[in-house]
Amino acid sequence: MADGGVVVLDGSHIRNALLNLERRLEARHLDEKISGPEFIALAEAEASSILFDLGLPENLRALVLERPELTDIDSLQFDRETVLRKLHDYLLALADELKDDPLIVSILDGSVIRLFLEDEDDFAMLAENLFTDLDTDDSGKLSRNELRSALVQMGVEMGVPPFSVTPEGDALLTNILKKHAAEGTEELGQAQFAQILQGILQDLADSLALKPIVIIQDIKVINGSQLRKFLADDKLVEQVTNLMFRELDVNKDGKVSKTELRPFFEIKGSEWGLPPLEANETVGLLYDQIFASVDEDHSGQLEQNEFQSLVKGILETFAEQLAANPIFHDLEAAD
Repeated sequence: MADGGVVVLDGSHIRNALLNLERRLEARHLDEKISGPEFIALAEAEASSILFDLGLPENLRALVLERPELTDIDSLQFDRETVLRKLHDYLLALADELKDDPLIVSILDGSVIRLFLEDEDDFAMLAENLFTDLDTDDSGKLSRNELRSALVQMGVEMGVPPFSVTPEGDALLTNILKKHAAEGTEELGQAQFAQILQGILQDLADSLALKPIVIIQDIKVINGSQLRKFLADDKLVEQVTNLMFRELDVNKDGKVSKTELRPFFEIKGSEWGLPPLEANETVGLLYDQIFASVDEDHSGQLEQNEFQSLVKGILETFAEQLAANPIFHDLEAAD
């Protein structure tokens, strides 16, 4: 298990594990032959063990099994040698899918919570802020039920697993709250609230240290992979750039101004794999950087061949920049 924090699952963990795949397989003590469904269960279990015991999302599992080298697997029988070869194919296919569309996960191992607990001033401020936010009627009192709301408000960013997202997290939080929050019915002042919250967080940190919980974040990593696939299809690029040119050539004189390119890219770019402007402020800076030299005198006119070449060059530059510095788009915040 890695240290706590945010981890990008881009296939590199799996590629590293492939180096010791035969040894990993030996540890599973397989029977002489296994069926196709047994192989799929084995492959998913092996992938999960590599990826911090994370259950693979259904769409990702389906994409891997659609690979040509893995079709019709459920109707086959596998001996040990075939298992090793096909397991290698499965994990490599999974690594490729994650390279194109990485998962962002938070590993909750109690380390973030311990940082708050170890600094008295930080914890006092946290408890005070939570109490103030939850005390909506300014009565200076909270019911014990509000301790659950305090944990919800802290959330993954502060190292607390969300309720009902994973069975393990839900059961863990429910049991800890029963232990600390069901000891009385009286309302809590700020000092009492802080004291009980401290005990809850200490138990939570200890439990997560023994068995961390991994949460998939609703964040899309835009690393240029979709854009590179688009650029690899010359016919599609030609078709799209022709449509772009006709749409921008409003005067029907066979020429397009360079100044019209950026607004068009900003509107249509996400269809090709560019990050949307609303993803974060870095996207605007990336556009500034790439378009700064497109038309320095703001007067360039392009004929169709020049237009196609320039658009392709701009997209290639975007792909290079995104590969070196991916954009993280918080889909939940966007909603």
